[in-house]
Amino acid sequence: MPPRTRMSVRTATIRAASVAAVLALGTSLLASAPRAGAAEADPVPVVDHCQGQCADILPPGENGNATLVDILGNKAFGTHPAHSDDQLDRYDGLVAGHTGLTDQKLNDFFNDASFGVAQDQVESVTSPRDDVTITRDEVSGVPHIKGTTRYGTEFGAGFAAGQDRLWLMDLFRHIGRGELTSFAGGALANQGLEQQFWPQAPYTEADLEAQVEYIRTHEGTRGEQAMADAQAYVDGINSYREKSKKGRYFPGEYVLTGKIDALTNIGEIQPFKLTDLISIASVVGGQFGGGGGGEVQAALSLLAAQQKYGVAEGTEVWESFRQRNDPEAVLTVHDGTAFPYAGKPGKAVGTALPDPGSVTAEPLIHDRTGSAGTGAKAPVKAPATLEKAQGIFDDGVIPEGSLPGSGPGAQKRGMSNALLVSGEHTASGNPVAVFGPQTGYFAPQLMMLQEIQGPGISARGVSFAGVGMYIQMGRGQDYAWSATSAGQDITDTYAVELCEPDGSTPTKASTHYLYRGACTAMEKMERTNSWKPTVADSTAKGSYRMQVWRTGYGVVTHRATVGGKPVAYTSLRTTYRHEADSIIGFQMLNDPSYVTDAASFQRAASNIDYAFNWFYADSRTAAYYNSGMNPVRAAGVDPALPVRAEKAYEWQGYDPAANTAAYTPFAEHPHSSGQDYYVSWNNKQAEGYASAGFGLSAVHRADLLDERVSELVEEGGVTRASLTRAMADAALTDLRGEQLLPELLKVIRSQPVTDPALNTVVQQLDSWRASGAQRKESSPGSHAYTHADAVRIMDAWWPRLIQAEFEPGLGEGLFGALTANLATDESPAASHGPSGAHSGSAFQYGWWGFADKDLRQVLGQPVKGPLAKSYCGNGDLSSCRTALLSSLKQAAAVPAAEVYPADDTCGAGDQWCTDSIIHRALGGISQKAIHWQNRPTYQQVVEFPAHR
Repeated sequence: MPPRTRMSVRTATIRAASVAAVLALGTSLLASAPRAGAAEADPVPVVDHCQGQCADILPPGENGNATLVDILGNKAFGTHPAHSDDQLDRYDGLVAGHTGLTDQKLNDFFNDASFGVAQDQVESVTSPRDDVTITRDEVSGVPHIKGTTRYGTEFGAGFAAGQDRLWLMDLFRHIGRGELTSFAGGALANQGLEQQFWPQAPYTEADLEAQVEYIRTHEGTRGEQAMADAQAYVDGINSYREKSKKGRYFPGEYVLTGKIDALTNIGEIQPFKLTDLISIASVVGGQFGGGGGGEVQAALSLLAAQQKYGVAEGTEVWESFRQRNDPEAVLTVHDGTAFPYAGKPGKAVGTALPDPGSVTAEPLIHDRTGSAGTGAKAPVKAPATLEKAQGIFDDGVIPEGSLPGSGPGAQKRGMSNALLVSGEHTASGNPVAVFGPQTGYFAPQLMMLQEIQGPGISARGVSFAGVGMYIQMGRGQDYAWSATSAGQDITDTYAVELCEPDGSTPTKASTHYLYRGACTAMEKMERTNSWKPTVADSTAKGSYRMQVWRTGYGVVTHRATVGGKPVAYTSLRTTYRHEADSIIGFQMLNDPSYVTDAASFQRAASNIDYAFNWFYADSRTAAYYNSGMNPVRAAGVDPALPVRAEKAYEWQGYDPAANTAAYTPFAEHPHSSGQDYYVSWNNKQAEGYASAGFGLSAVHRADLLDERVSELVEEGGVTRASLTRAMADAALTDLRGEQLLPELLKVIRSQPVTDPALNTVVQQLDSWRASGAQRKESSPGSHAYTHADAVRIMDAWWPRLIQAEFEPGLGEGLFGALTANLATDESPAASHGPSGAHSGSAFQYGWWGFADKDLRQVLGQPVKGPLAKSYCGNGDLSSCRTALLSSLKQAAAVPAAEVYPADDTCGAGDQWCTDSIIHRALGGISQKAIHWQNRPTYQQVVEFPAHR
């Protein structure tokens, strides 16, 4: 049948009652987008060498825009716009469906990621310009953008981004600029979010413009092309912005937040500009591609160790917990190749430890008025037609803790996983890959699926909304690639000595510092925000001013004294002032004439400045490369601790004006090609590549992948289905139950358990362990785990057993300081993980490695890289057993309602619900909860049988 050429607003049919409820708004609000013209002939055909063996998934659905009618229908009747939730059930279905998965059944749980759209699958064709078409398929509504010119292709990508993510892009440009409350309302979560992100990347408009110009003038012809592509993309966004406003099919959130009047259409969606893309890139890259930092907190725990044990012994104890290069850590490059970087120097120079008790955090918020800091509500009187949507953003347009790395107690972000097997171990002889980014769960998602075909571009996959000129993870004509957050150390802390320009004695409050011998003024950077209540956010009127001080060594984060002299601690990140330079690497990855094999892929990835692990598969080779602007540090500098801000200890070749320096060369970054298999779940990359923080130890969640994939490789004949099964099995497994419970039980059963009730608890835990230690429903839809009581006991026990095992030996002060460096637990039910409660991602951050080494030491088993002391029972097996049993008895008595407290979605004691994944609404459309999985948000399953 011929393709339909209507341009759909892509909204579901709302029941008659729903329509009646909103008709009072005026028929103008029900306007549809203009019809598209006839589809043009396809540009030059592209050969798809995947031949139907590429699949992908991105729940809940492609469509992330909702009109006011859509939002009201969702709130009143639970209806959803078309393609806003049609990938949710397939994603969720893998929980029950993975055990019987075959290659033929993969598309029951994934999209067919082939290039193009079959004629009988075309839903709509839009031509925003004569040189580009946007074809959407019936199954998932993904935009397939085909252009005959480069400008038209990128214009189409921007137009499609507007169709699918206009409101989300607007949110993120305001987050990046530190203006979220002024834009979306003063909810406490909004206040907290901008207060967390803006100080990490504070810029003036001139700074943002300079970054655009830097790419255009410093990256050759590719830089010029990148900025031309970006401008075309922005033009496409603005074209859709204008058309949707005039046609009254713009996102309804603009009405609910008071930006546009529903009846008169008076109001404006502010035009997008190139600097908005830099702002959005700063949020995305900083959250998923950062690494390092935290040296002040590390220094505080080192001081606590030295205070307890003395300098020499305390340093040894601290280093054993810091585990910069743990020999037992799971590795991505496991063939013995070493890539030394950021290790502990033999004799450190320039270290600037604070005087005990002198550290204070730099204040950020000033001049609070009204509801600032309080979240007080003052609901407006909403029209009757809008009452169902009243207060939808009262808890924040982005709920607290939802974004990776945000929220109280959150650790450094870093998610995503990858499993790749080389062809010599697969059934077909071609490499197989199952990989994707784990970026939290949102409605709509932070990323959007798209296919872009045009001159010099040929790819399908995902891009973060607002920076989607190129596919950032996906597939090309005969290759696929993906990434995991690497987190290597690209951020350092400097101690700048404070001074006064008149030569008087400085204090910790001084705003001048010594820069290469001269007393230099800090640059004050400010952002004043104000808000008032709207239908969407009832937060009362308020305002405040955010203020940071910028120096030649970065932004001030703390103040202290060092050797009695006042200093400011600053944070300096290599990618600061270079938020979008990585565009060159992405441009290369999308260019079929550039990426032709594993080696050219690695070169393309090396042009990405953020800290990522990049993975690649074609029909011949699986490969890996670690990207990032790794600074070349001065000899003897310890990157794990604060450093004196003196020229001798600066990064080599450091230029503060442009924030440039010498960086480690291509060959010194971990990389590999053709290894038997690769796994990554934000674990250690390779031998010698020092961890930027605590936690890369003997037990890591990547062990869940490594053990399963290594078994598959040993058996041989790996298929797409078997590798997907391995991923899905790991995604349901409790790391503590699989990796730690055997040792815990060995200690406990070193003597008979004589308490009958406690012995029953031990048997429950052992039964759960023997069955795979999974958090999985007893049957699909039961919403009850098979081993529910054992899971509850483990959730209650773990924090108690860690405290019982370590605090008596470390002491309250040192134990507290170390838990500030690394949280003890991150179960699916926890709310302190990298993306908050209901976020899927779990078991990245915790004391599993510490506990594993300590228990093996107590059991007398061999330990490489042991802790400096034995802690459980002070090293005595019987005393350790007593401590574990005592904490276990306490945990078993904790009721489910206390282990799983109620929240906005779940009742107290509802274990399944507390674990469940909830797509946090970033707009007006809500989604149902789904079964917990520790799995990439966007995921590809690929196996290329052919090559160009």
